[in-house]
Amino acid sequence: MAVLGAGLIGSQAGHLIAYQVRFGAAAQQLQSSGAHAYFPTTLRAGFGVAAILVLAAGFVIGLARVLSGRSIQRSSSPPYLRLVAVLFTIQLSTFAGQEVAEALAAGRPVDSAAHLLLWGALGQLPVALVAAAGLRWLLARFDEAVTQLRIALVSIPVSLVAAVWAGVDRAQVLMPTALLSPAKRGPPSSLRFSPS
Repeated sequence: MAVLGAGLIGSQAGHLIAYQVRFGAAAQQLQSSGAHAYFPTTLRAGFGVAAILVLAAGFVIGLARVLSGRSIQRSSSPPYLRLVAVLFTIQLSTFAGQEVAEALAAGRPVDSAAHLLLWGALGQLPVALVAAAGLRWLLARFDEAVTQLRIALVSIPVSLVAAVWAGVDRAQVLMPTALLSPAKRGPPSSLRFSPS
């Protein structure tokens, strides 16, 4: 799920790079008008979501480090080249889909597949390379951090109950149950047989 999200957000960064290389100074104007009018808002929202997710993952890793009392070691993570390939595929597919949808919305002809692949690869590959490195590092530590948090959170209730139980006078806690007199046993009065 994290890889898919990174691919979708990364595709917007790759879209920005492809347009900047292709159109130069006019790229910003092209990407904020016509069929591309949605792009600046989508780009800002995507980067905002990415920033929130990275901060949340960093918080989880830091919290696990504090609760466990040791640094978070790397666990296994997907191989770098496989991660690059998956991210690049997601990003390139998203870029091509966006370009086709924008062309259809604007009423202009759709670019050829070779044209979409060329400009898409130019923008998406650098983003996939960087995103895969960051995501691989983050995933390796995040998984271990979640494991450490689970261990810490399971031990907190046990230690909390032990600390509370140690500080409480057990005799006073158990006294009300000891003073209860056993009631006479038998069926409820409404069910008792009464002679007629």
